[in-house]
Amino acid sequence: MTKDRTYSRYTHDAAILLARQVRLGRKRRKWTEQELAERAGISRATLQKIEKGDLNVAIGLVFEVAALVGVTLFDDERSALVAHIARIEDRLALLPASVRKRSKPVDDEF
Repeated sequence: MTKDRTYSRYTHDAAILLARQVRLGRKRRKWTEQELAERAGISRATLQKIEKGDLNVAIGLVFEVAALVGVTLFDDERSALVAHIARIEDRLALLPASVRKRSKPVDDEF
């Protein structure tokens, strides 16, 4: 028995926005659902879930379909995306590799 996942309103709205952008991109290209599904290597049913904003579809599939229909997720140019990744990697390098909660408070009273 699987437990249903609860998502925030913001997450639902973001998924719907992306879904509508995918549908708009597909229709602007005058592709049928079947044509886009074949280009993406997925079933038509999976594409329909993506276009409805279903949050249970793998993120990689959603991003690939979005890219196929020209939805810009972060930047128009791949080089800009790579630059953003590099900046984030630089920031991450300055932070600890892992985050742990302290199990007991530090006694620094000498």
